Amino acid sequence: MTAADQANRRGGAGALLTPVTNWWQSTYVWRAAIAGWTAPVWRPLTCVKSLGWTVLVLGVLGWGLARWMGWAEFAVLSTAALVFFAIAVALTIGRMRVLVALEVTPQRVQVGEVSMARFEITNNSSRPLLALGVELPIGESGASYTTPALGAGESYEDWVTIPTFRRGVVTVGPLQTQRGDPFGMVRRQLVWANEVTLFIHPKVTPIDPFGTGLLRDLEGQSTNDVSASDLAFHALRDYIPGDDQRHIHWKSSARLSALSGETRFMVRQFLDTRRSHVIVVTDVNEAVYRNDDQFELALSCGASVAVRAIKDSQDLTVVCGSHKQAHPAPHIALDNYSRAGYEQTTLPDTVRRLGNDVIADASLLVLVTGEDAPFHNLQLVRSLVSMQVRMVVIRVGHEKGIGLRETSGFTEVSLSKLEDLPRALRGGVLV
Repeated sequence: MTAADQANRRGGAGALLTPVTNWWQSTYVWRAAIAGWTAPVWRPLTCVKSLGWTVLVLGVLGWGLARWMGWAEFAVLSTAALVFFAIAVALTIGRMRVLVALEVTPQRVQVGEVSMARFEITNNSSRPLLALGVELPIGESGASYTTPALGAGESYEDWVTIPTFRRGVVTVGPLQTQRGDPFGMVRRQLVWANEVTLFIHPKVTPIDPFGTGLLRDLEGQSTNDVSASDLAFHALRDYIPGDDQRHIHWKSSARLSALSGETRFMVRQFLDTRRSHVIVVTDVNEAVYRNDDQFELALSCGASVAVRAIKDSQDLTVVCGSHKQAHPAPHIALDNYSRAGYEQTTLPDTVRRLGNDVIADASLLVLVTGEDAPFHNLQLVRSLVSMQVRMVVIRVGHEKGIGLRETSGFTEVSLSKLEDLPRALRGGVLV
């Protein structure tokens, strides 16, 4: 048979199956409706576990053998199995009127800090509630409990400590209750409370203030730079020819002229107010780090800089690969560092995605990268940013302690541990 004949044969078989396939797809709505109608019948059957099915089958087979062979022993065993199965079903059926509460306190912690999950189950019916099995998923693991029997209106409360030895985002819940027999033949599981998200931030270390920014602004911070016209009033001084007459303080000038007997004018003197917009970009390219510890150190350094900017009430933009937060609220500013992971993106590409408007508004750009980051990538980032924007590169993984160098258009500091960050940035690096 030639290749053409084989192709025609396959095509003919496919053509024969096409009507059947189309018919099956057209019945999707009916099949979905039937599944919905039969769900109340099939869903209870899923509560019977393998042990329950085994006991039920043995009970039915034993009864059949007893009738066929006339053995009373099979009848006794069959009766016992069916009675046990009936008791298991009786312990499982019935509605549970309970109130379930789940909370995590606090929801944002640093690595190593304590976070607790609390759940409370209240019997909201007028009848006693038998003991319940409770499962609380915590990330990829979970905790199991057994509540005591609860009378009408009684509650059961328990706490569990959540492991926080690794940075990340942990999903707690939803809380699940299990009702069934002590032997595990029939088990009904219900999902109650919503899940709660716990953010485990990287460790941070306190660092010195960054200083003032480059952009004069009403809501900026006052500097020590004297200005003839700004918004932060500083003092009064004698009028000098050429001063703006709009800044003459007429009441003080009249009072001083009356006391001295000669005409004197006093002029308001101001201090510059400047606004800082700090952009912290952490490199998430796995190729620039030699191990996971260096990556975690980079995230800790970036988080430390972000915390300092928040304390100084400065505008902040945090970037970790595809995760970005512009002007975040203080309590969620570090959530990106919890979500961060390795991505196939370079530092220049990350800075480009910020947009020209964001970069043009910056006064300080902090790049946190690894020991193996190519130098030409840093130079490329420098070319994307205005020369008025101060650029500082923090390179982690340096094995020889602290390193500091001024290169073409930016300052680069190197360190090997988080405790070295304040000392590495001290001495005018971020001022």
